[in-house]
Amino acid sequence: MSHVTVNQPVPDFERPTDTGEDWRLADQRGRWVVLYFFPKASTPGCTVESEAFRDLDPRFSAANAQVVGISRDGPKALANFRAKHDFPFPLLSDKDESVCNLFGVMKDKVMFGKPARGIERSTFLIDPEGTLREEWRKVSVEGHAEAVLESLTGHQKG
Repeated sequence: MSHVTVNQPVPDFERPTDTGEDWRLADQRGRWVVLYFFPKASTPGCTVESEAFRDLDPRFSAANAQVVGISRDGPKALANFRAKHDFPFPLLSDKDESVCNLFGVMKDKVMFGKPARGIERSTFLIDPEGTLREEWRKVSVEGHAEAVLESLTGHQKG
């Protein structure tokens, strides 16, 4: 399967959200999308990253951008995560890994000394026409949401 490429259109996809409703990329046309992949709901790094996007959400919204988190967790686990931390944006469930594979974020890892396959923390900036404009892979949580916001505003000025 080929992966998304910067400056190329992102194929449409649809995933269930934490509320059980479907979220579709094509329905977001006309605004920017910040799509961030996180390994597992309610874990320390994913919580810190999601809280950073939450805290900056008013600035993303003011820049005509929809923040969206996505993981392999089911809708119920995502709903609990969202409710506990008051995230104002949807969290998508990708249990079958189809969107993870489209974006090439599934990686072999070692967890607790054993081989495992999981999501590599990554973020993708999609423009209002549905074209991938920037990607961040192997994300370090500290300062990441701020860097994405800065990049978004740079693209809008450019």
